[in-house]
Amino acid sequence: MARVLIVDDAAFMRRMLTEMVSGQHEICGEASNGLEAVEKYKQLKPDIVTMDLTMPQMHGIDAMEEILGYDGNAKVLILSAIGHRQKVIEAMKKGARDFVVKPFQKEQILDAITRIL
Repeated sequence: MARVLIVDDAAFMRRMLTEMVSGQHEICGEASNGLEAVEKYKQLKPDIVTMDLTMPQMHGIDAMEEILGYDGNAKVLILSAIGHRQKVIEAMKKGARDFVVKPFQKEQILDAITRIL
């Protein structure tokens, strides 16, 4: 059972991910923007982070880079809308371990977490 930090600016998306992942993994925290994600990562030290790309204050790629700068072994799963292909490619080049395109199914998220761990 992995400890998961869920990062998304949409409360409904955080709630949906929590429902999908709970039972298989522990949700250790949530963040609604990139700045909060970096702070929560340092505080909670999760096994994996689900990271939205487009968020206020700090985008997901920037937050991921800060997290990886703090912990080079951090495992980040990018969650992206279908129209953000270039951003997903950029995130993968910069250290994301995997990505899932929104909208997604529970099995896709759980499979991606398993692959990353």
